[in-house]
Amino acid sequence: MSLAYDISGRHAALAPRLDAELRHAHPRTVIEEAVATFGDRLALVSSFGAESAVLLHLVSKVKPDMPVLFLDTGMLFGQTLDYRRQLAARLGLTDVRDLRPHYHDLATADPEAKLWRTDTDACCHIRKVLPLDRALAEFDGWITGRKRFHGGARLSLPVVEEADHQVKFNPLANWGKDDLESYAAEYDLPAHPLVAQGFPSIGCWPCTKPAEDGQDVRAGRWAGEDKTECGIHVARAPGAVANVGGDI
Repeated sequence: MSLAYDISGRHAALAPRLDAELRHAHPRTVIEEAVATFGDRLALVSSFGAESAVLLHLVSKVKPDMPVLFLDTGMLFGQTLDYRRQLAARLGLTDVRDLRPHYHDLATADPEAKLWRTDTDACCHIRKVLPLDRALAEFDGWITGRKRFHGGARLSLPVVEEADHQVKFNPLANWGKDDLESYAAEYDLPAHPLVAQGFPSIGCWPCTKPAEDGQDVRAGRWAGEDKTECGIHVARAPGAVANVGGDI
């Protein structure tokens, strides 16, 4: 398959075919096929969060120089920033890119860094969606760490999907918590330090709380709000990258 795949609409046909071929494949096989299809036009998006080590390790075994896009929102836990540096070095990932919100966007819509108190969607848009959209413009495909066992809209998550004229690969879609824990144990992968403090899912500090026993894995994200996604996995109309501050 050609590495320089034509993106003029044919991704809509490519994604379902790859999904049919890979829907029961091992995550490493999915990553290998993604690399074979898109080569240097492929990136991994990682939060370096509670479950990130498994996918990062898999990618390091297939293509350690794959661009890894890390959203440094300016509101992450210090433990996450330390974990990002330590884990990237341990796994030999050579192209981790720290994506930060543009100064102009912050100055215009969130000059006091308090937007999260009144509009979490707008805060996520400025600090996550816009920086990622800008970075993804140079890629045709990207890899995510989403899994079906997270629930909500992810229950029907395909292994490969088309979104915003790109192909998204979800190699861990089929894996459950036991699969992740077994893999991490087999390769002695370090856990995010906040996991031991009751955080099964980790985002920005203002909007992340520990989850209680028996709660959904993402229960601590935007607790008390009718919000389950930050917006980076929500389809947007062309030109949305230019909009600052609105709902996704």
